[in-house]
Amino acid sequence: MALTNNISHHPGRAAASKELDVAHEILRTVEELKKGSGFGSVEIVLHEGRVTQIEKREKLRFNHNANHDIQKK
Repeated sequence: MALTNNISHHPGRAAASKELDVAHEILRTVEELKKGSGFGSVEIVLHEGRVTQIEKREKLRFNHNANHDIQKK
């Protein structure tokens, strides 16, 4: 019997599997956001105990010294 057939006969297992999928997706998203960031913050927004959105903020600092570099922070 295929796994999908087993899941359809056990609604509790299907819900648990779906929750694990969502949890893995949230963790994967946070890991991806970390890769491209120098400095900043990640905010996870909850609604009724569930993650509904993830926001990322980055800082940009401008160096007004002789080299005039823009630093991504």
